Amino acid sequence: MRIRGVGQAREWGAAHPWAVDAGLALLVQAAVTMPFVVPRPPELEPATWSAYGLTALTVLPLVWRRRAPMAVLLAVLATSALYRLALEGPGQPLPYQGLLCVYTIAVLAPAWQRAVTAGLLLVAVPVSVWLNTQSARELTFSLFVFAAAYVLGRLTDARQRAHLVEAERAAARERARIAREMHDILSHAVSLMIVQAEAGPVAVRRAPERAEAAFEAISATGRDAMDQLRRMLGVLRDEDSGDGRSPQPDLAELPALLDRVRAGGLDVRYETSGGLAGLPAPLAATAYRIAQEALTNTVRHARARTATVRIDRSGALLTVLVRDDGRGPRTAPGRAAGHGLAGMRERAAAHGGTATAGPGPDGRGFEVRAELPVPSPAEVGA
Repeated sequence: MRIRGVGQAREWGAAHPWAVDAGLALLVQAAVTMPFVVPRPPELEPATWSAYGLTALTVLPLVWRRRAPMAVLLAVLATSALYRLALEGPGQPLPYQGLLCVYTIAVLAPAWQRAVTAGLLLVAVPVSVWLNTQSARELTFSLFVFAAAYVLGRLTDARQRAHLVEAERAAARERARIAREMHDILSHAVSLMIVQAEAGPVAVRRAPERAEAAFEAISATGRDAMDQLRRMLGVLRDEDSGDGRSPQPDLAELPALLDRVRAGGLDVRYETSGGLAGLPAPLAATAYRIAQEALTNTVRHARARTATVRIDRSGALLTVLVRDDGRGPRTAPGRAAGHGLAGMRERAAAHGGTATAGPGPDGRGFEVRAELPVPSPAEVGA
């Protein structure tokens, strides 16, 4: 709950920078007010309202610190010098305004402005100390706190840049994931529908009952693809809905997928071993998608009569094997493999596994094999 509250506060601050800067200015004003309300020794002159008003003038520019950090720093230095030279007001334990300006310049300003700021401080800080106490201890302390403010600003800038890079990488990974899902859904559905549609005219002339089955398979495949797309887009539209919707299929849906493939004329055998219950949902979805893509390639390219899908769980390893008796791999010269095989490798790698594809036993047919580590319950809950 606390982390979520901090995140919400940061989001609100990013959306309302004027309010944040105004709040910081008020906070600094409260800090510089303290020496005016604390009783002063009798030998010192009492604090005046004009001196207090000038402190407010040194704080006011902080409201514009993000928009013109160098100008704000110069304004703070000028008003602070006026306060020191023209009025006998209470001293401050820390130069709050200057520290905030240096921090802001370290975070937001380009390199040349940071260099100019360093030069100004090397002049302004010793002069201020000389006008105040002429103490080497105060000079050392002042240089230290300004250097600390600068270093903190540079660290903040580095952290923000790192977060930006990570956000861009996360967005790229999410785009790749969505692209894989869309490819798997549409490629599989369209491939089966094309096969059924091409066989339809022949079946109408020779076996009308097969034509009816082909049209039913086309309809079922299209409805399934639309249902998966709706589920995926629903999650994208409302990621925080919490209604349990997910675009990810499960291995329990694999038999229905095989039935649709069989309706296209491919004889598919399905074998399992080791027990598939209790697999983590992301791992089961990956196994389903790999089997789906491998069968899609078989339907589109292999000219196979039979195929075998085997899911084997052996200890902490889940193996997905799809093998057909088709013509084997055919890659045209100068043409790279399609996105499907690359997508399978990416899916397997996301779980720390591997996916390979190539000729079947004795060079006959085509085989896809994916080996996926099964995380322990402790790893799933971590």
